[in-house]
Amino acid sequence: MSYSVGQVAAVAKVTVRTLHHYDEIGLLVPGGRSHAGHRRYGDADLDRLQQIRFYRELGFQLDEIAALLDDPATDPQEHLRRQHGLLTERIAKLQEMAAAVETAMEARRMGINLTPEEKFEVFGDFDPDQHEEEVQSRWGDTEAYAESRRRTAAYTKDDWKRINDRTDALHARMADLLDAGAPAASDEAMDVAEEHRLLIGDSYYDCSHEMHTCLGAMYVDDARFTATYEAIRPGLAVYMRDAIAANAARHA
Repeated sequence: MSYSVGQVAAVAKVTVRTLHHYDEIGLLVPGGRSHAGHRRYGDADLDRLQQIRFYRELGFQLDEIAALLDDPATDPQEHLRRQHGLLTERIAKLQEMAAAVETAMEARRMGINLTPEEKFEVFGDFDPDQHEEEVQSRWGDTEAYAESRRRTAAYTKDDWKRINDRTDALHARMADLLDAGAPAASDEAMDVAEEHRLLIGDSYYDCSHEMHTCLGAMYVDDARFTATYEAIRPGLAVYMRDAIAANAARHA
């Protein structure tokens, strides 16, 4: 069987843009094309994508993954053995993924073809390559970016859920203050802004008040961030920016 780029994106829990990027850089070139020239992926392509996702979850860069997968001296079973060894070092956090690698090893040894859903169900919904090119172009040379990459390389799906839950809770509290008519410079709003700054520091990189103020400005200046906050509560992007600026001034 062969699959369209949309089908592969859905089952592997990555974006179509990510698959296009993998094709463009030669990391995952689909094995076929339709009569109309559209990408078609076969079982071998899905196996390679599974390996890419395992290595990405382990924190490998795309160029490193390409070098590993294209090494003629390493067969697919050797990749699985290497991945299993790395995963067992992080067994406390990544026990589910280690089991998935074991399943893939056993399936290959016994000649069992896993379904596309079985190959990718362990990864959850997070796609680390979405927007990667833009992020690198804007912040790739900064210490904060390097620190964020180092930390998030070890994050599991549960880690991301915990961070997202904390973030959502902070946004909800800020939206409630906005609804209640509390000024952005009120102690309550500034306290939530400070918690937001500390959450960034706990999860990604050391976020100074100055850097936090720059982020707050971006929430208004960048239409994509604005849309995210406006979807939570109209006016929240500006309110977040002003509360963050007031909190920075309070700590100056």
